[in-house]
Amino acid sequence: MNVNTLDTLAREIEAMKPARPVGRIVRAGRGTILVGGLQTDAALGDLVSVGSIAGLLRGEIVDISESGALVLPDGAGDGVRIGDPVTLMGAPVIAPSDRWIGRVIDPYGTPIDGRGLARGPIGRSLRVPAPAATRRRPLGMRISTGLAVFDTLLPFVRGQRMGVFSGSGVGKSTLLGQLARGMEADVAVIALVGERGREVREFVDQTLGSEGLAKSVVIAATSDQPPLTRRRALWSAMSVAEHFRDQGKHVLFLADSVTRFAEAHREVALASGETSSLRGYPPSVAHQIMSLAERAGPGVIDCGGDITAIFTVLVAGSDMDEPIADILRGVLDGHIVLDRQIAERGRFPAVDVLRSVSRSLPNACSDAENALIRLARQRLGAYDRSEMMIQAGLYTNGSDPDVDAAIRTWPALDAFVGEAYTDGPAVAFERLASCLGVACE
Repeated sequence: MNVNTLDTLAREIEAMKPARPVGRIVRAGRGTILVGGLQTDAALGDLVSVGSIAGLLRGEIVDISESGALVLPDGAGDGVRIGDPVTLMGAPVIAPSDRWIGRVIDPYGTPIDGRGLARGPIGRSLRVPAPAATRRRPLGMRISTGLAVFDTLLPFVRGQRMGVFSGSGVGKSTLLGQLARGMEADVAVIALVGERGREVREFVDQTLGSEGLAKSVVIAATSDQPPLTRRRALWSAMSVAEHFRDQGKHVLFLADSVTRFAEAHREVALASGETSSLRGYPPSVAHQIMSLAERAGPGVIDCGGDITAIFTVLVAGSDMDEPIADILRGVLDGHIVLDRQIAERGRFPAVDVLRSVSRSLPNACSDAENALIRLARQRLGAYDRSEMMIQAGLYTNGSDPDVDAAIRTWPALDAFVGEAYTDGPAVAFERLASCLGVACE
């Protein structure tokens, strides 16, 4: 028996408790369960096991009063009876390990790829405060992404937090897979929240591929799972990312999607008695999203690790002002808008450059590179403003020098936005200059 196996067994034994508090069900309904006997031992957020067999039905304590502890089960609860035992399992934790890289797990740290998985040496709380603002480093250096548009017009830097705003079926998952494979990072942590079951396997095998999976940890909660499990997925994934960040590594965190996380939180909050607002979302959803986003970003000064994060948001009908999009956009370092009309004409990634912003600019690029970015945006903007006239044949050549230049360069610029590169930003900027018909200094 090797040392790693002995260490794993030792950790499993340490995690065991000889005795746990046990209560009894005093009221059961379709949404919640009231448990007597745990109100003096339990804390909000603690996990419980319902039934005579440990793990038969899990739940979370969402309210405590003198009459008992209110439990929200993570299942239908069929078959639960008055008097059934409820075991207090304690605060939710996850114990990541370096051996989780290349694996697909659920939000509880259980493997779902058919192979065994050992817990790590230290259990980490799922909901911890972000690093102190005064101790965090500034954003780091520009990083290569493998995609031309993000190596030039919308650059990423180490520790940046970006949002991808998209409707369904516009290429969001494909874009995440490309970034996971091509972006410079030591390890990628990918959270799939509320995905269709078949799409998890499809994302891992086809979109991410063996190359991307080899440096990734995938945490998946499918759409048929209870809201507690779906909500926990992003918290678990962030805790795993923090595990690698604390080792001094550069972590790429991909969350798909924050909208489904918010929907799961809405179900939990409403079941526990919180009122609805913000188009049906409870007031606490804003804090949940902002506190999660703040945990990503640059590490503290005495730690070399960073979390570069990409959060996706499903925007119905391209409504960029819907509550979840509006909340998240305000705390990020930029946003990427994927446009359905662009996707329908076959250009991927379907990035709408004019509606997208990277707040790492202008510091991420040199003066010459910033000049190229400004010129490209001017050309794209001029064409966008006059596109209807151009397509209708109403524009007369020579009427506006800016529009004339935009017409000449637009096909090359539009194709450039969809190009992939493996040679880094320098080569991408040379190609951008060529599209614009200027020299690259």
